[in-house]
Amino acid sequence: MGDSRRILAVASGGGHWIQLMRLRPAFEGHEVCYVTVSSDYAVQLEGERLYVVPDSNLTSKLALLRTALAVFWIVARVRPDVVLSTGAAPGWFALVFGRWFRARTVWLDSIANATQLSKSGEKAGRYADLWLTQWPELAQAGGPEYAGSVL
Repeated sequence: MGDSRRILAVASGGGHWIQLMRLRPAFEGHEVCYVTVSSDYAVQLEGERLYVVPDSNLTSKLALLRTALAVFWIVARVRPDVVLSTGAAPGWFALVFGRWFRARTVWLDSIANATQLSKSGEKAGRYADLWLTQWPELAQAGGPEYAGSVL
């Protein structure tokens, strides 16, 4: 297992989580810790590590602060080699804090964002080593890149 990496895979709920679950085969052979906003998703992980953080968005600064603190604690505890997110706020915070801990970072913007990147996806480029969109029309020089979709 010399090439095994510690991956922190982060997604908020709904479609973000579904897309992250579709990426699971790519994590095979690695130690993966998942972060999301609902403990209901634990049934999909068959004993794998799951951390649950408060859900938040731009409408509540206090909720965003709670999410940020929870994600920071997780990143500091897990010390991932790679942070990967399909969005939204918890994933953005994970990328930012992951960079602080020298993790490689990957942002895959949600397929739901067909006409423009999400707010967190727009900001993720600054912190992502690999910044991806699932729509070829949204790819541009300087990022994000298009490499296919997961749905």
